[in-house]
Amino acid sequence: MWGAVAAPCLLPAAWLLALHAGLLAGVNITSPSALVRGTAGKAALLSVRYASASPDKPVVKWQLKRDKPVTVVQSIGTEIIGNLRPDYRDRIRVLENGSLLISPLQLADEGAYEVEVSITDDTFTGEKTINLTVDIPISKPQVLVASSTVLELSEFFTLNCSHENGTKPTYTWLKDGRPLSNDSRLLLSPDQKILTITRVLMADDDVYSCLVENPISHGRSIPVKLTVYRRSSLYIILSTGGIFLLVTLVTVCACWKPSRKPKQQAEPPPPDYTEQDEEHPKHEAETIPRSTDHDRKAPLALYILKEQDTPAPQEDSPPPAGRSPGRGARRYHRSPAPTRPPRSPPGSPVRSRTAPRLLRATGVPAIREQEEGSALEISA
Repeated sequence: MWGAVAAPCLLPAAWLLALHAGLLAGVNITSPSALVRGTAGKAALLSVRYASASPDKPVVKWQLKRDKPVTVVQSIGTEIIGNLRPDYRDRIRVLENGSLLISPLQLADEGAYEVEVSITDDTFTGEKTINLTVDIPISKPQVLVASSTVLELSEFFTLNCSHENGTKPTYTWLKDGRPLSNDSRLLLSPDQKILTITRVLMADDDVYSCLVENPISHGRSIPVKLTVYRRSSLYIILSTGGIFLLVTLVTVCACWKPSRKPKQQAEPPPPDYTEQDEEHPKHEAETIPRSTDHDRKAPLALYILKEQDTPAPQEDSPPPAGRSPGRGARRYHRSPAPTRPPRSPPGSPVRSRTAPRLLRATGVPAIREQEEGSALEISA
């Protein structure tokens, strides 16, 4: 009974002795780095080392840990077993110490890789996990602003840090080469790519730049000078386009002319006799002087005096132009006019001999015929 009991107790001790003597071989795996940062398009080495007392070649298996592990490669020593996946062909190589070389890297290669190294089927298997990141380098960033000048107390001013290439970027804003201090007026977007300055102050007049980083690279933009102008300064108006607006306004005022309506075409003048009839009252008022008491008493004598300046028309002469034939056929007998009319009383205006001539120049035959008829009646 004791012997049966003692035998199991001796097995562990014998096993430890056999392991210490090298009858069984275990695998010890080490790695210089648990994190490898790779660049897309370049090579990445997942380096491991193993130690074993067995002279046999190890069996190496690399897997990519995901929701369902994906076998990347299996090999005995450096000889690959089986067929590789299509996305790994011509990009995978296993080295003597079990390390994995991937070249060129793709963004899809990123993840956690687990390696298993075993010598024989009846020995322990060593395991190790290495994380691989794959990134695209950051291109040169730049700060984009709508304008490099801003008016004091403006509601907001925005600066945008932009770059073309780069994965997993992180942004840091610098003012005069130093990171921005905490200020409630400085607002950052969730990704910290956009900086917004609210209620701009004169203290915000400075040089700004942005620093962009990712696991494999970093870039810094060229500084941008932000100029803040006081609202009370006249230069504000000139710097914000006031000169342009002023010049434009002056140019427009100088070139602008009020629209003029086209002049209405003057109507053709009426015939001569109509014009003479309309103008006759005016000429008569201008040429005939004021009549005196003496003139009112002897109007016929005054008319005869006026007609003496012109020779009396011949009875057989043709009627003047514009006079109807019926009127021209009439003949009137004029009474002889006195040789000299009585003089006007003192103070009365002197009559001009040109007045009757102006009156006859108007060419109003109707008035002359009426006066001739009055003279005929008086003489009768």
